[in-house]
Amino acid sequence: MTIDPRLSADARTLPLPENGLFLTDVWDGLGANPKTLSAKYFYDAAGSALFEKITVLPEYYPTRTELRILDERGPEIAEHLPEGAALVEFGSGSTVKLRRLLRHLPGLSAYVPVDVSGEFLHEQAEVLKADFPDLPIEPVAADFTRPFALPPSLSGRPLAGFFPGSTIGNFEPAEAVRLLDGFGRILGEGATLIVGVDLVKERDVLEAAYDDAAGVTAAFNLNLLHRINRELHGDIDPGSFAHRAVFNEAQSRIEMHLVSRAAQTIHVAGRAFAFAEGESIHTENSCKYTIASFRALAARAGWSALDAWTDSEGLFSVHALRRAG
Repeated sequence: MTIDPRLSADARTLPLPENGLFLTDVWDGLGANPKTLSAKYFYDAAGSALFEKITVLPEYYPTRTELRILDERGPEIAEHLPEGAALVEFGSGSTVKLRRLLRHLPGLSAYVPVDVSGEFLHEQAEVLKADFPDLPIEPVAADFTRPFALPPSLSGRPLAGFFPGSTIGNFEPAEAVRLLDGFGRILGEGATLIVGVDLVKERDVLEAAYDDAAGVTAAFNLNLLHRINRELHGDIDPGSFAHRAVFNEAQSRIEMHLVSRAAQTIHVAGRAFAFAEGESIHTENSCKYTIASFRALAARAGWSALDAWTDSEGLFSVHALRRAG
């Protein structure tokens, strides 16, 4: 990695982090006004484990609702995947949702989990291989927001994508269009994409889902600061920041922030960043859609709507899309 000229003289003597992109993104985000950090950096091993705890919290409806849809409507979803397809899961995380879908896909020819957290990715792949010994599993450690190569063994097979969990909502609409277009370029013409999308609903339900009484989501948000300390020579006191989640109705999104409890200066790899009391780092958006508004967004990215399924309360949706030929 090239030494950035913004490093202080003292910091240039420190061992530089291997993940240069992480450092650049953190520097750029903390140097911006307002300050931001990318949600993709939540998911180191500790962050991934905390997120799995979030998914079973009573306030966090998305996971259990999506699982119910996959259970109840799985046969209909499976009809949109061609026989012998290879399934590429973007941002795979744990295999809980995949397992619900696999029971309806006996003809699947391969599974390719893609995740930025390589350690967690390979752990999950090994567990899945033990339970599905006849299914070829080829994990790819990659940032799914950027172009990456699929394993050569998939050449000639029909491809399908799986993007559950409402992760699409973490991207601003224009970014979501670029992401979905990127998925289409990776999967190719005629591919199918199954994607989970959170729906617009009452403010109190939304805010409770991102600010649970047990404080697990707060720990998940604050872990980003711990990760910066561990990997980027940070000197941040995570206790000097507070978790905040609020629904921005005008933007139809939940926002997560880390709010500075006092005026302070932190350092990351030798570079200083000043905070005023009450100033925040915007760490995550979770955009909420209607069925129609998500279909319109997907169309801008070159995907046509095949079908959509929701729960009886209208909390969550799962969409089947087809990449234009």
